[in-house]
Amino acid sequence: MRVRYLIRRLGFFVLTLWAAMTLNFFIPRMMPGSPEQALRERFSKGGSVVTPEQLRTVLAEFGFDPGKNLMLQYGEYLKAMVTGHWGVSIGSSLGVPVTTLIGDALPWTLGLVGISTVLAFVLGTLIGTVAGWRRGGLIDGIVPPVFIVTSALPYFWVALLLISLFAIGSDPVLPNDFNYDQGLTPAFTGEFVWSVIKHGILPASTILITAVGGWILTMRNNMVTTLAEDYVRMARAKGIPSRKIMFGYAGRNAFLPNLSGFAMSLGFVISGTILVEYVFNYPGLGYMFYNATVSTDYPLLQALFLLVTLAVLICVMLCDFAVFLLDPRARTKG
Repeated sequence: MRVRYLIRRLGFFVLTLWAAMTLNFFIPRMMPGSPEQALRERFSKGGSVVTPEQLRTVLAEFGFDPGKNLMLQYGEYLKAMVTGHWGVSIGSSLGVPVTTLIGDALPWTLGLVGISTVLAFVLGTLIGTVAGWRRGGLIDGIVPPVFIVTSALPYFWVALLLISLFAIGSDPVLPNDFNYDQGLTPAFTGEFVWSVIKHGILPASTILITAVGGWILTMRNNMVTTLAEDYVRMARAKGIPSRKIMFGYAGRNAFLPNLSGFAMSLGFVISGTILVEYVFNYPGLGYMFYNATVSTDYPLLQALFLLVTLAVLICVMLCDFAVFLLDPRARTKG
């Protein structure tokens, strides 16, 4: 049964990955604009006048031939994605290997958005568990309504509000752009680490404020439903301590539906929170995604989208396996 389940999930993984990679190839080419147009505009801003032939020659030197048959391009694209030869940027970082660009930005996004997402999930799950356990109490009466409002606030609005409160004025408390003080050299020193933390507080707070509400509400509702189950009543009737029932019985089962949502959130960490990184000029993958879209940088867009797809699929598959191991009902269904 477990082998069949594993094969079925792996088959779903491969099929979904192929479908996503195919969409990733065709959708950018259906969007307005083209790499030639973006490159022409960039040259014209510098005062240079280039012919269409010269533009095609420049792009061909960097591995992109716009005149090649589309299906041939598709075949080469699939081969490049599978082998990891993602080419070089044909956008604002013309000629720089895509792997180098992603390698530079990935740690910042994982550090900022990854930690914020995990923290929001842990806090939201704990608060939601307590609110659901004490339904109708003080915490349940105050926290969920407050976070219904915060979870509906747009990222950029919260970011601008925090900047106006803490980063503007004659004596700003925190910096509002980039990932560390530009006068410092990256190194594992106390000064540099503190600079990174200071620059990450406002964007991380933005993500935390807007994301934690969803986890609280979901976990609270799951707890309310789970508390009505017979095994919880039985546990209470047997005199099992409340804390053990809350976390070991009700909380454990109420937590399972949240795992899928958390897996999706972890997967999207790769793309970063684009608006947050854009507002704070934070050099992560989300900001890179925005620049790649604006400059119609096909190789960079394709590599970033592949990373997002892989991250989401892997996280969802790990989540499925975790649910399979934790939930006897899932094992019964196979």
